[in-house]
Amino acid sequence: MSLSAMSSDPTKQVFNYQEESQSDRLARKSKETPFFPIAIGMTTCAVGYGIYAFKNRGKMSTSVYLMHLRVGAQGAAVASLTMGLLYTMINEHILKKKN
Repeated sequence: MSLSAMSSDPTKQVFNYQEESQSDRLARKSKETPFFPIAIGMTTCAVGYGIYAFKNRGKMSTSVYLMHLRVGAQGAAVASLTMGLLYTMINEHILKKKN
């Protein structure tokens, strides 16, 4: 079964998602939602910092430290996606140019 995005708008492209590679999908998602790669980058930075700071965790157990790291990485991703959502809402609804 082929999943295609059907649209009556001729300016929009029709994608066949079955034939799309992972890199093509990442490129398409990046164009559709520009804050998506920023969220991935922020999560990667949070995990990188957590790995670097792992040696200075003190007497905290490893499982508790990793749980804190996971919450921090998820928080960074959610914050980035929330900023993207607010940016999109402001552009589409508040700063909408009248035709």
